[in-house]
Amino acid sequence: MSTPILFVDRDGTLIEEPSDFQIDRFDKLRFVRDVVPAMLRLRDAGYEFVIVSNQDGLGTDAYPRETFDGPHDLMMQLFESQGIRFRDVLIDTSFPAENSPTRKPQIGLVTSYLKDRSIDWSRSAMVGDRPTDVQFADNLGIRAFQLRTPQFGGEWDWTGIAHELVDVPRRARVERTTKETRIVVEVDLDRAAEPKVRTGLGFYDHMLEQLGKHGGFALSLTCEGDLHIDEHHTVEDSALALGQALREALGDKRGIGRYGAAGVDVDATDSTRYTFTLPMDESLATAALDFSGRPYFVFDGDFRRERVGDLPTELVPHVFRSLCETAGLNLHLRVRGDNDHHKVEACFKAVARALRPALARSGRELPSTKGAL
Repeated sequence: MSTPILFVDRDGTLIEEPSDFQIDRFDKLRFVRDVVPAMLRLRDAGYEFVIVSNQDGLGTDAYPRETFDGPHDLMMQLFESQGIRFRDVLIDTSFPAENSPTRKPQIGLVTSYLKDRSIDWSRSAMVGDRPTDVQFADNLGIRAFQLRTPQFGGEWDWTGIAHELVDVPRRARVERTTKETRIVVEVDLDRAAEPKVRTGLGFYDHMLEQLGKHGGFALSLTCEGDLHIDEHHTVEDSALALGQALREALGDKRGIGRYGAAGVDVDATDSTRYTFTLPMDESLATAALDFSGRPYFVFDGDFRRERVGDLPTELVPHVFRSLCETAGLNLHLRVRGDNDHHKVEACFKAVARALRPALARSGRELPSTKGAL
């Protein structure tokens, strides 16, 4: 089995870089935030670590070797005490003007690794804080992660890097533009985050937020629609775009739960069993779903009010029908109660809670006897 390598810069990446760019005293040694827990996750996922660092003029009178060795050795001991070991420590001591082939962004320091057939280059990556680290990764043909710093910019932190490489998150971004609406949806099925929804319809925003919050996935959705005509296009197209994003993020669906099924509840009026029963005060909503690839929606319920907030209640079933259409989802939804606000909200929360186990991933098995979903 091949092994992925995480090449890492040292100063500014593993340990904080001081203003004079030399960690030549013990009191200058500070670890970058979250580096240890992130590297432990990566280690457990099978990664090996190689330090690749430029140390300008190391060994000269301006930067004596003995002032470098003490803090560096302590850093290595502290990492090892936490279970983190480095396969190699590669240091270039040249100055930029020398244009040495071993100085990043050149790859002279790692040429021996290019001959190692045991390395999984498709999963290997480089983490650094400078643009030269990104260029080094490009020259090596691997993915680059530039840490976010005040000096050099960047957009990553160690927690995000570990999530990206270990979880291999299922993400999708969908842009849907028609003469009636302009929509952008982003989902990350493997990360929980506060949902961000803006459609111009406050109550609808609140309902879509329930899907992300209680569904356990990161959701961002913005819609600019023709609300001067009515709400229909905004509501329908947002649901269509979200369903498409879910389908694309699921990919080949290997390892997913597929079904939204857990505890059951017995309805007092007809003794019918429903999965995922969710109460909202006097209201009760039940949802059962299957990412079968075959869109089908069954709704059992009614609303007395024409609107809840700025959302027409006649569009509530239409939201889920549209979601099913583009997500390839089979959904059965039932709601009972007296307060229409509670009933609508219970519907969205029940579907969200049913989505959670259906989207959850474990292993790589395809949950279908047909061999395709």
